Amino acid sequence: QVQLVESGGGLVQAGGSLRLSCAASGSIFDLNAMDWYPQAPGKQRELVASIARAGSTGYDDSVKGRFIISRDNAKNTVYLQMNSLKPEDTAVYYCHGLIATMSDRGRFSTYWGQGTEVTVSS
Repeated sequence: QVQLVESGGGLVQAGGSLRLSCAASGSIFDLNAMDWYPQAPGKQRELVASIARAGSTGYDDSVKGRFIISRDNAKNTVYLQMNSLKPEDTAVYYCHGLIATMSDRGRFSTYWGQGTEVTVSS
């Protein structure tokens, strides 16, 4: 019923920038908090950036000052602007959202995208 589709990943040199997008589609009633979780090879997914419906944001210390999360509620899309990228930022970046569907408006469920790969070369 609901899909999250990420885009914007790729290969970039250290110090460069990338902008990731995550578009939510389907039978959406309400899009609540949205987040980005990178998963590096051999490691668990870790939350690095969150944005509430009203726009308040939170960041992990590892990306604070370098990454900016934003959202366009009219487009049901969340973005992650990644600047000053480091090789340790290399990971598959997953979008996560708390979404209520048209058929179950009173309950927020968790949804994940398929991930977009980011590789930062030194």
